[in-house]
Amino acid sequence: MEAIISRETIANKRIRRILAVAVFIALTTLSAFVRIPLPFTPVPLTLQTFFVLLSGALLGRRLGVFTQVGYLLLGLTGLQVFTGSGSGSLYLLGPTGGYIVGFILSSFFTGIIFSEKKHSWQGVFLKFLYADFIILFTGVFWLKITTSCLFIQAFILGFLPFVPGDLLKVVLATTVFNKIHLRIKKSLY
Repeated sequence: MEAIISRETIANKRIRRILAVAVFIALTTLSAFVRIPLPFTPVPLTLQTFFVLLSGALLGRRLGVFTQVGYLLLGLTGLQVFTGSGSGSLYLLGPTGGYIVGFILSSFFTGIIFSEKKHSWQGVFLKFLYADFIILFTGVFWLKITTSCLFIQAFILGFLPFVPGDLLKVVLATTVFNKIHLRIKKSLY
């Protein structure tokens, strides 16, 4: 990522920002195909939240939102970018549609809370954890609506199974962010 948006490679900051958004759209799309279906829930495990969290934290709220809206628009145009090679507006009306909306909200929130310059490892971890919970709770809320189940059932199906994997993704995102955020921000802003 850093090599793509390096100041030495591309002098124009606007082009670097566009490329950074395109890279994160591609990463969010590719990570949708890293999926593990769970037999007891309609929601699979994916790698997407890792890149959603990083898009907001590294690119800021505006570009992070552009990234996730871009991903959503690609899927709405019919490109099979959603998990399970899904696409179209009907996909968003299914049980995983809330998670995709949560991507946008989480990226916006992450961009806001990562706007300061100094970050401790624990602070970054907690911020990513809060942002991840936005995705999960948006998904649970939508899962409840689409499956007409009780909130506790939606919570058991759409939140609890994802906690261990999401904790791992938050730890990885924290580690990656702490290693590269200063260089990425300097290249983009």
